[in-house]
Amino acid sequence: MARMSDFSETEQKHHLDKIAELPDFGVTPDVAGPPLAQRRVAIITTAGLHLRSDRPFDSGAADYRVIPGDAPAGDLVMSHLSVNFDRTGFQEDLNVVFPLERLRELAAEGVVGAVADVHYSFMGATQIRALEVKARELAGLLKKDRVDAVLLSPV
Repeated sequence: MARMSDFSETEQKHHLDKIAELPDFGVTPDVAGPPLAQRRVAIITTAGLHLRSDRPFDSGAADYRVIPGDAPAGDLVMSHLSVNFDRTGFQEDLNVVFPLERLRELAAEGVVGAVADVHYSFMGATQIRALEVKARELAGLLKKDRVDAVLLSPV
């Protein structure tokens, strides 16, 4: 993992300036809902994952890819575009960035109610404000799929 002290002053400033650009969502109250053991859970990752047959993410991509829950791990590839990103963990174990097997285990143990049939991936090295339109679209898809909990896997 890169540390801020590893970067030049110019690169440090660039990364710190990104913080100032983050939107202020204000205070969001907790939302009541059923216990986790009764919730349907989907995964959303920013690992830039997609099926081999899908088009790769472009630099600055603000869209998402759909990942079927039954897609074999060998059919998933990563086109995350960041020079600071180490892909070693993904190459050794998909669950590092897309913990679908762990989520299935939790469902089998009754910790979560069900695993959604479809999951989603964004490309994380993107301007945060550019993601809002597609994030709202994705929220609608999650509602249609009766997903009431999301496991976020930021990469």
